[in-house]
Amino acid sequence: MADQTADEAGPDAGGRLTRLTRRMVDWFYPPQCLACGSPVERAPSLCAKCWPQLRRITAPMCPILGLPFEYDLGPGALSAEAIAEPPDFDWARAAVIYNEVAQQLVSRLKYADHHELAPFMAGLMADAARDRVNSDTLFVPVPLHRRRQWHRRFNQSALLARWLARHFSAQMETGLVFRKRATRQQVGLSANQRAENVRAAFEVDPQKAVQLAGRQVILVDDVLTTGSTAGAISRVLGKAGMGEIGVLTFARVVTGGGNDIY
Repeated sequence: MADQTADEAGPDAGGRLTRLTRRMVDWFYPPQCLACGSPVERAPSLCAKCWPQLRRITAPMCPILGLPFEYDLGPGALSAEAIAEPPDFDWARAAVIYNEVAQQLVSRLKYADHHELAPFMAGLMADAARDRVNSDTLFVPVPLHRRRQWHRRFNQSALLARWLARHFSAQMETGLVFRKRATRQQVGLSANQRAENVRAAFEVDPQKAVQLAGRQVILVDDVLTTGSTAGAISRVLGKAGMGEIGVLTFARVVTGGGNDIY
């Protein structure tokens, strides 16, 4: 009897073949926890130890900065940080609090080329901003300077933005804003040093700004610390005529919420 093709064998043959292939891959490459690398039943996922430590940010929170409140302060209540120093962007949201597990995920994506983390992280980010995305949204990754991107070979923010755009069937725009001068890494800098470091570091492509004027922009990055980078980009986007400007990150630093930024 001749061998059957997948189509001839019936509608479920392709599914059986896919499941068999997946089992073979799992046999040779056992699925691992995305954060710590320990064995898990199914990929992509976190192990039983890491998952409970990933602290999702949910309501109640500051509607401007997205900082979590310990209890509900009532409609429109702002955080002390948003009142004392209103940001240059309209709102910020993050999926999780920056702690040890979040740091492991960010580091493995950013420095160890674990690109398989991007759809997992972007999925959590999508949940955090689901009520903010509309048909006009542009996902714009925080740009790297060309020398740093050449050295790192990829921009982790662009990976996250690409998966977010795919998730929402929205547009990603990498050419709208660029970093016109190299800056020091923000790691280890104070809030004032961070702000000075990115001052006048970004520029908007004037032609794209005309084409995209008035559109909602959601800046995408891995971690929000002081907001100085997001603020610097938001200022040039606002001057260029863009509409509402939001910031969406995988993690954000919260005082008392976990580790200091690495």
